[in-house]
Amino acid sequence: MSAYEVNFDGLVGLTHNYAGLSFGNVASTSNKNAIANPKQAALQGLDKMKALADLGFKQGVLPPQQRPCVKTLRELGFSGNDATVLQQAAKTAPHLLAAVGSASSMWVANAATVSPSADTGNGKVHFTVANLNNKFHRAIEVPTTSNALKAIFTDEQYFEHHAALPQQSTWGDEGAANHNRLCSDYGSSGVEVFVYGCQSDGGHVKPTKYPARQTKEASQAVARLHQLDENKTVFVQQNPDVIDQGVFHNDVISVSNGNVLFHHQQAFLHQAQAFDEIHRKLEPLGSQFMPIEVPTSKVSVEDAVKTYLFNSQLLTKKDGSMLIVVPEESKNNPRVWGYLNELIQSGGPINEIQVFNLRESMCNGGGPACLRLRVVLSQAELNVTNPNAMLTDTNYHALTNWVNKHYRDQLSESDLSDPQLLIENYTALDELTKIMNLGSIYSFQM
Repeated sequence: MSAYEVNFDGLVGLTHNYAGLSFGNVASTSNKNAIANPKQAALQGLDKMKALADLGFKQGVLPPQQRPCVKTLRELGFSGNDATVLQQAAKTAPHLLAAVGSASSMWVANAATVSPSADTGNGKVHFTVANLNNKFHRAIEVPTTSNALKAIFTDEQYFEHHAALPQQSTWGDEGAANHNRLCSDYGSSGVEVFVYGCQSDGGHVKPTKYPARQTKEASQAVARLHQLDENKTVFVQQNPDVIDQGVFHNDVISVSNGNVLFHHQQAFLHQAQAFDEIHRKLEPLGSQFMPIEVPTSKVSVEDAVKTYLFNSQLLTKKDGSMLIVVPEESKNNPRVWGYLNELIQSGGPINEIQVFNLRESMCNGGGPACLRLRVVLSQAELNVTNPNAMLTDTNYHALTNWVNKHYRDQLSESDLSDPQLLIENYTALDELTKIMNLGSIYSFQM
């Protein structure tokens, strides 16, 4: 059965700013208080989507959230009209205003975990929205993310949506950023690899400096919800030492596509054992596991974090070979760029590099892979997916015009208390729901 891997990229929101909210994400915290350019950020993301669509890859779009989220501030005790709520928060709890004003939903690799119909017990595509409970500014994304996914993947004959796991640390779930799938081809049954940072029952090695956001218990719960066969799932722990070096998600240290796992030498704990299990479970499905390991001697963990070499996209071209999509930061680092050129000349499956300028996202700690949620769809499933969420030439121009019309050129954390920014957000998102035919996914009233 033919199937496609469709990359749904997050559209950067109007409040894109550098508040440095994500402890454990080195880029996020090191650029705190810099001036951001929301318009440029959104256009950079759209340019990447359009370039990949023009190369023949299936490309979709996920909408941003309403921000600042006044509803959350009201739940935390602020009252009055919207302008008063924002001013109260700015004066007495600026850290809360920064949290509810974050545009972090742009990194939709954290939106959900997705299992294709070829893997699931009931033959449907399953979505479990990530609870993101390690970070308050991300945990509040859950309701709108759920609404957006249901507005794009509506047909219950083909799609099954699950609520986020309970908002408690045992069930810390960061979505597809800690999930890989290995297969012979997208439409065939594959092995789903869940990467976790810690186990909540204690007694296990875990990072000491930065939090391990994904728990094994959460990964196991998602696998149960998606009705995955235990003979086709693998649970592997991320190396706690690299988490303490700023590898806050697995997609900062490895990326998969087809039967290939492109990873750093230090990515996983008990790596040989895990890879043996992947090989044993993948082989009966007609595929040979192909790990491509990047040695520390060529690329340090520090360089991997700074350049987001592994927060890349691996895409299968029409001839079966693979393209790697990296940010400009990878090209600007001599060691990483030297390694990449060795890689594409090595005769292996990855034989082409595409470089994109994603500086606005990178400065906040998100690269090409952070910006996309991979959804494998059969032709029948693609046919019933909301067509207005797919990037076509028409949609690209509509979205580009929308960004140029509504977005600011500059934004700082202090601007989040501006009531006019809130009005701009509501006006823009109301228009976006019509462009993308999303219905009422937001809670505000126009």
